[in-house]
Amino acid sequence: MATLAPPSSSLAFSSPSLKLSQPSLLCSSRLSLSLSSLSQLSTLSPSLSISPSLAAYPICSRRPFTSSFTVKASAAEKKKVLIVNTNSGGHAIIGFYFAKELLGSGHEVSILTVGEESSDKMKKPPFSRFSEIVGAGGKTIWGSPAELGKVVEGAAFDVVLDNNGKDLDAVRPVVDWAKSAGVKQFLFISSAGIYKLTDELPHVEGDVVKADAGHVGVEKYIAEIFSSWAIFRPQYMIGSGNNKDCEEWFFDRIVRKRPVPIPGSGMQLTNITHAKDLSSMLTLAVESPEAASGNIFNCVSDRAVTLDGMAKLCAQAAGLPVEIVHYDPKAVGIDAKKAFPFRNMHFYAEPRAAKEILGWQGTTNLPEDLKERFDEYVKIGRDKKPMKFEIDDKILEALKVPVAA
Repeated sequence: MATLAPPSSSLAFSSPSLKLSQPSLLCSSRLSLSLSSLSQLSTLSPSLSISPSLAAYPICSRRPFTSSFTVKASAAEKKKVLIVNTNSGGHAIIGFYFAKELLGSGHEVSILTVGEESSDKMKKPPFSRFSEIVGAGGKTIWGSPAELGKVVEGAAFDVVLDNNGKDLDAVRPVVDWAKSAGVKQFLFISSAGIYKLTDELPHVEGDVVKADAGHVGVEKYIAEIFSSWAIFRPQYMIGSGNNKDCEEWFFDRIVRKRPVPIPGSGMQLTNITHAKDLSSMLTLAVESPEAASGNIFNCVSDRAVTLDGMAKLCAQAAGLPVEIVHYDPKAVGIDAKKAFPFRNMHFYAEPRAAKEILGWQGTTNLPEDLKERFDEYVKIGRDKKPMKFEIDDKILEALKVPVAA
């Protein structure tokens, strides 16, 4: 049965500082939030803030933490940074924003994109906007990470970010080359998706991860090879130049006056972070390598949003009403992974380490950021593009929900 979305709002993580005079354990000091009590989120007031410093790669959630300290990067120290960037998926935008932020801070940047410059993929954003990097003084190159030494033609770098590989086979050549080339700091874009399911949310750095996840093997290898390293685990991203459907999925239905089918109750919580927040966190790690070294950072916004809330915010950005339909994927015979752009579960993390160690502050503002994205959506004419909604139609037919012709 179709229902209009009820009022909802995003959840803020705000917390006064907890000072630890003795080393403590993350698992005993984290915010404990049972899934069964998520309906009471509006009455909760998280009030823990701790400062992590990791001496070795963590293998469980019992992670030692030290007392808080303040980081001040030397603005005079400029770095030569190489970004190994993926040529597809939502992560591609990270390298684009990171390169622009580094250049704006006076660092030297080369961004190597996997593949060939002449490929059709390069005609899409963010690659079609690489002229902005070149115009700011950066260098863009294409090639294979497996032949990195040959591709960069002997150039020297202080920092390397791998924003491409998802398993050790893909990342090992980059790590090995960087070590042999005298790179001082290695950064890696992992994923918050490697955390194991838990009854305690949000996920914090040090939580147990899936041992068989490809990213986990990469994280461990980097920690073995480099003395100065940092890992970043993002979730869902938003931002101008993103080429992976996220908010567009909602816009596609809202502008065509179609019901928006959301699996489950619609109250599932998730993180959506602007790419500029990811890039600012990475830049802080480059400018404060001693502080960042040996740490894992949840590269996420400090707010969570419900799935229904995301639909409502997208409608607000478009200036249109929204009709939300809830359904049980099993009951209608649908694979939710194919029918919906987000996980059908509570999936969100907290950027605790970045705030405490790097002094990072998020700036993601979903209502405003979605307005920017909707303006771009209309500008490229996607609102007028003919589309088929075959999976949606199957869901709506099973629920006997009519669709306007």
